[in-house]
Amino acid sequence: MPLTRRTLLSAAALSPAAAILETPGLEAPAFAASPAGDVVGKISVGYQGWFACPGDGAPIGGWWHWSRDRFQPPSTTNTTIVSWPDTRDFTHVYPTAYPNLGDGRAAALFSSYDQQTVDTHFGWMRTYGIDTAALQRFNPVGDEGPTRDAMAQKVRTAAEATGRKFYVMYDVSGWSNMQSELKTDWTTKMSAHTASSAYARENGKPVVCVWGFGFDDDNHNFSPAACLDVVNWLKAQGCYVIGGVPTYWREGKNDSRTGYLDVYHAFHMLSPWMVGRTGDLDGLDWFFTNVNTPDQADCNSHGIDYQPCVLPGDLSAGHRRHGDFYWRSLYNMVRLGAQGLYVSMFDEFNEGNQIAKTAETAADVPAGAGIRALDEDGTRCDADYYLRLTTDGGRMLKGQIALTAVRPTSPTIGAATGNLAAGKVVSASSTNGGFPAANAVDGNAASYWESSGAFPQWLQVDLGAAYPVTRLVLRLPAGWERRTQTIGIEAGSDGSTWSAAAGSAGLVFDPASGNAVTVALSGATARFFRLSFAGNTGWPAAQLGQIEVYAESTPPPVSDLARSRATSASGHVQNYAPGNVVDGDTASYWESANNAFPQWIQVDLGAATTVGRLVLKLPPAWGARAQTLAATGSTNGSSFSTLAGAAARTFDPATGNAVTVTCTPAQARYVRLTVTGNTAWPAGQLSTVEVYP
Repeated sequence: MPLTRRTLLSAAALSPAAAILETPGLEAPAFAASPAGDVVGKISVGYQGWFACPGDGAPIGGWWHWSRDRFQPPSTTNTTIVSWPDTRDFTHVYPTAYPNLGDGRAAALFSSYDQQTVDTHFGWMRTYGIDTAALQRFNPVGDEGPTRDAMAQKVRTAAEATGRKFYVMYDVSGWSNMQSELKTDWTTKMSAHTASSAYARENGKPVVCVWGFGFDDDNHNFSPAACLDVVNWLKAQGCYVIGGVPTYWREGKNDSRTGYLDVYHAFHMLSPWMVGRTGDLDGLDWFFTNVNTPDQADCNSHGIDYQPCVLPGDLSAGHRRHGDFYWRSLYNMVRLGAQGLYVSMFDEFNEGNQIAKTAETAADVPAGAGIRALDEDGTRCDADYYLRLTTDGGRMLKGQIALTAVRPTSPTIGAATGNLAAGKVVSASSTNGGFPAANAVDGNAASYWESSGAFPQWLQVDLGAAYPVTRLVLRLPAGWERRTQTIGIEAGSDGSTWSAAAGSAGLVFDPASGNAVTVALSGATARFFRLSFAGNTGWPAAQLGQIEVYAESTPPPVSDLARSRATSASGHVQNYAPGNVVDGDTASYWESANNAFPQWIQVDLGAATTVGRLVLKLPPAWGARAQTLAATGSTNGSSFSTLAGAAARTFDPATGNAVTVTCTPAQARYVRLTVTGNTAWPAGQLSTVEVYP
């Protein structure tokens, strides 16, 4: 296993904290050497993707990056991690030798080699507005190479499916033959990924990063000439090249060797390392004034883009302060005028600076293991809290919210967290012998409910209160063979009157994916949920190991799937083109051809997802009008089905000229709005189309 970046921090001189020094005028954006692209003007995250487990198929084998001795299961005495992931969104996890979690659940971990893990991570990136992922690639010559090669393809697949961007970030730590082998690796392997629509580009060039030139330690013994040769070679290949450089690169002291300034100035973008440099707010402010501000000025004067690290803080060291540390880091770099932000890191559970979903309380970490949960300072934080902070940090970077030193994100979004069905009152149409309905909410997927008699059958759960439910997870015992059950889902407020939450469909329970099925719902509020079973290919009865119900007390933070996506329309007049509806500006708008109804406008979301609602807007100052609109969706761009039927939608300036359209939840990549009437103008008109899961 290569040395982690933590190992080189002890040699770096850490600067003392100082009082906050205000620098006038820094709210104005700095000179940008490059226009907005996939890293400039964007929030990027470092993505390790380096965890493996026995049985996952990874060529490297064993518990890669989970255990010191990877051929033994991770435990309290054989571990490399200091934080524990929240694994509730993964369909497949692997049991460890840790004690059970505080609430009695088995301590299990995910594998990055499972495509579903990578898909889940990139799904989080889409939900929380993360633009770009930098895939870490250490020395690929040796036993890690085949696994890292496969991970590059898995990341590419996930990025293409979720509309995210990715790029290769070489970490040259300990790579003795780096100068020749990096060139070979790029030419023969990694450059092929630049053909992907998801590969990040800046100034039209594919992005590649090299991390580690100039660090003053024995793990980075590369001469300035060798480093400059690699940078210039990559530039000659047509790449936009980022340098992951020492904190004190500009001054050539502390963690930086002297004599490397020409190397640093050869990069298109500089991203100085900051992990481990400070653990408190005063320290962040000291670096802002004494390091980041002159760094930005130096980059400006040399036409180099600046992408400083922003830090959630080391959870294991108590740095986080329930989000205040991360927000100060984000705020300082945005007010500095940095061209982009690099979050260190997404999934770095080994060093405790991950933003990925993390254990919330002592109930969610192995008992007695000494691993801190997110509430370590006494403030409860949701598992996704640092993802939500990243959402708002990205919005602040892009000017979508005002620059603010006050964290706008709450650590929790209400009590509607966790499995709402656990231990709740449950009933069923029938029960077969010793397999009662209560087994479906006992937290044990090995026990199960089974009906008796002919289909149809049903099972329902009373949550005890109404919640805006966003998904159900249905499970069968993990060892059962594959089967398909035809299930419809209804929701209600009183247990007697029902409305469809998800149409009847064949749901496939497959042991290869943990015999679990996730069904996305619209977020409509309900107290009762009923599953109606019409068939089962594996047994002539309805069967269910667990029903899990999840909700959020507010809508997902940034889940406008339409923003900046490709658009098309039946036509438009003058400069009122369809792209105006996804530019985030309510003052610009699309207008169709006049006096020629019907007209339509369409957004390509980039990948199929379950669409739950639309928000349609007109310029806020326009007068009231009603437009007759229908919404349809398609997975292929040619065959469309109804999301919301045609109806008169009233746009009123008194309510912001915004209309929310609730859809029948359905998979769609292409969302089309068809306009057949407008009481104020003989054309279809929209300034904004927002699409939400």
